[in-house]
Amino acid sequence: MIETSGTVTALDDDSAFVRISDKGCGRCHEEGGCGGNNLTQMLCATPKVYKVLNPRNARVGDTVVIVMENAVVFRGALVAYVLPLLALFVGAGLGAVLFGDTGSMIGAGVGVVSAWGGLRLRRIRNLFGSPGAQPTIR
Repeated sequence: MIETSGTVTALDDDSAFVRISDKGCGRCHEEGGCGGNNLTQMLCATPKVYKVLNPRNARVGDTVVIVMENAVVFRGALVAYVLPLLALFVGAGLGAVLFGDTGSMIGAGVGVVSAWGGLRLRRIRNLFGSPGAQPTIR
């Protein structure tokens, strides 16, 4: 299980909006720390608020622990990285076979854009189903 803590900022039916703490692993400022949390702060300075399932009926202002299955995160990362790369190669290969070098470049672009669209549709579909894939307040 992957866990993080946050504060409930709003409620919506059986869900809660939770602002995630920006603590990272705690080694950002130490020697040998990767500084990954510092990098994310530069790229996205706004507070991160996520909609999560609220089976514990947490209230606004409560500090909560959010959990998510490791397998869900692993599958999501695998799909998000492998699908676009695979689509790029397949598109480039098909384009090269059918139309040469120019077709290869166009096919690679079409493949990546198609993968991006597929990932977006999958994300939208996951929002309306698959409760096991959603983060939950523990």
